[in-house]
Amino acid sequence: MKKEILLISLFILFTSLVNAQQTQIGWVKSSKGEGLELVQVLVKETGKGTLTDSLGRFEISIPPSGPLTLQFSRLGFQTLLKQVYGDGKEVIVTLLSLDTQLDEVVVSGTLQEVSRLDSPVPVEVYKSSFFRSNPAPSLFESFQNINGVRPQVNCNICNTGDIQINGLAGPYTMILIDGMPIVSGLATVYGLSGIPQALIDRIEVVKGPASTLYGSEAVGGLINVITKRPENAPLVSLDVFGSTWGELNLDLGIKSSLGKNIQAITGVNTFWYDTPIDNNQDGMTDLTLQKRFSIFQKIQMQQKNGKVFSIAGRFVTEDRWGGEMDWKPIFRGGDVIYGESIRTDRWEFFGNYQLPVKEQLNFQFSANGHKQNSYYGDVFYGADQRIGFGQLTWNKQLGKNQLLAGAAYRLTYYDDNTPATAESIGVGNSPFVTHLPGVFVQNELKLAKTQSLLAGIRYDYNSIHGSIWSPRLNYKISSEDKSLIWRTSIGNGFRVANVFTEDHAALTGARQVVFEEELDPERSWNVNTNLVKKIYSDLGNYFGLEGSIFYTQFSNQIIPDYETNPNQIIYANLDGTSKSQGISFNFDGLWANGFKLLAGATLMDVTLEENGIRERQLFTERFSGVWTIGYHYHPLELTIDYTGNVYSPMRLPLLGELDDRPEYSPWWSLQNIQITKGLGEKWEIYGGVKNILNYTPPANSIARAFDPFDRGVIFDGAGNVVPTPENPNALTFDPTYMFAPNQGIRGFLGVRYTWK
Repeated sequence: MKKEILLISLFILFTSLVNAQQTQIGWVKSSKGEGLELVQVLVKETGKGTLTDSLGRFEISIPPSGPLTLQFSRLGFQTLLKQVYGDGKEVIVTLLSLDTQLDEVVVSGTLQEVSRLDSPVPVEVYKSSFFRSNPAPSLFESFQNINGVRPQVNCNICNTGDIQINGLAGPYTMILIDGMPIVSGLATVYGLSGIPQALIDRIEVVKGPASTLYGSEAVGGLINVITKRPENAPLVSLDVFGSTWGELNLDLGIKSSLGKNIQAITGVNTFWYDTPIDNNQDGMTDLTLQKRFSIFQKIQMQQKNGKVFSIAGRFVTEDRWGGEMDWKPIFRGGDVIYGESIRTDRWEFFGNYQLPVKEQLNFQFSANGHKQNSYYGDVFYGADQRIGFGQLTWNKQLGKNQLLAGAAYRLTYYDDNTPATAESIGVGNSPFVTHLPGVFVQNELKLAKTQSLLAGIRYDYNSIHGSIWSPRLNYKISSEDKSLIWRTSIGNGFRVANVFTEDHAALTGARQVVFEEELDPERSWNVNTNLVKKIYSDLGNYFGLEGSIFYTQFSNQIIPDYETNPNQIIYANLDGTSKSQGISFNFDGLWANGFKLLAGATLMDVTLEENGIRERQLFTERFSGVWTIGYHYHPLELTIDYTGNVYSPMRLPLLGELDDRPEYSPWWSLQNIQITKGLGEKWEIYGGVKNILNYTPPANSIARAFDPFDRGVIFDGAGNVVPTPENPNALTFDPTYMFAPNQGIRGFLGVRYTWK
């Protein structure tokens, strides 16, 4: 009898528990508002779950008492947690795709807006959030965590530098702002400073020649800085941070409306560093002192037919100096106390006009002026550069063909006080005026749903060097779901060099600049193959794998010769070949628990061969690696980011056989850590430590830093340095032995405000 009573009691208890359950109804949608089927809905406290139907609808039994946590997960989407209270209210949630960055809309590869997965040209995309994990006062420094891209500081004193892609020198990298060739020539080493980062939407990187669409300078690749569209920009964005070295950087962005169909964004950037520091005790500043101000304005007008007309402008003024610690402006241009003082004023104007016609006709235009007034010790360098550019493109869909045709014209005016613009008889001045008209055509043929073939060719006529042709061919094939993509390409690039605007080693130090011949345009051929694989786990995690093999061969390459004569820099076209070849690998992982990992590695060989002698090029590493590791803890709105890079030894320029400095740099690494705390929807504070290993180059990187005017150096009749007891290594003052930044460990603290 007792047994029957126990069974009846258990049955009643079970029945009451079942009856106490309530049915929770809800909907799961994508970011596009579409219902998502097969989403797993799990009650965390009970372990019970269900799946959504074809419309994204679900029903699940839950206890009436709350709160309870529902977990929503599906392959390829970020896992979402949602609290419910058993009150019978419907739950509506939106799941975000894990690979939104991988499927970003890009324009740099083909001059057309296209999904990154559909582009036959590999394009890497870095959103503004990527750069927030390691904030920097200029885009130049921000690139230090992009695989295969390295900011190379070229001077220990003035800290100017350029951007290398796959080991190729900075002048082979084309820098664009909203697709316009704004940062080039004289601005190569300064144009990436003063761009208000509050207004940057994303940065697109193309590795390999892009001369078919962009002409000269896009030999090694291009970096396209794309600013935000006014309709997508926040009303106000503010980012201010300072460091324990005394640096202060401010970025401000403001959106405004000038009428029903006119919107504008205004950006301001200012950077101030005015504290001389000499931690390595060589008598010279470790970091160039800078005062910079930049203002940016963009206006977008919506036409009646839906077409867009946008114009933008930027003005930058900068005063920087480095040198002996007791240098002051009164010593500028003198030979008493050494300093390198560079004053720059720069303006830019550019726009995009979609013609109000049925056909897709687009006119892009830009103009910029760059003036520089500089003293390198007692050596004066003054330069004036102005560039005008216009380009008309026509885009047409013809069946399986996506046709693009265009015509471009570029006018460059350049004048300075160097031998580059001197009259042949040595008297007077003759500025460079270069006309560069060009036409190009490109067609993308859809061979099948998963295959496409891109072919293009460009013809330019340089008013100095004549006709130049640049063809390219790209092929892409993918799986049906685009989880596996393979691309391969072959292309040609060309570049017309201007030594003094691109290589500041020609101005600093005590070396004499020698031109052995009239410099011809450089030419290159590149072959690249790229493989992308997307992997989704059943736990809601996403992993992206990308690998590339690249090979570039140059003819007529212009490589400065520091070694034939240690007192000279000799410029001539290489009578031989130079190559850049290697492999790179990127990993992108995002876990449902808030952990993320972006890592990359590049193994390459950059060499030149002349007269049967093969050697590594200067300032090129064989191996480089980068990483960004982050974790976001949702309950506290706390994010931790650990970023860094590592480089293998590079060959460095010595001043002769007696120079006792190492010919190769050591392995070196820059690592940073940052903690960010969200304060509501609009505010966040962040802080951390940069260069936590406190790595800096050797203190003797600047040869004879104690004697920058070479007063204690004796030369023979041929101009060679004579070894003496006071100068046994036959050195002259030279700041070009530079492979890593001199700035050591420092803390930083900042605040951000965003009002959407």
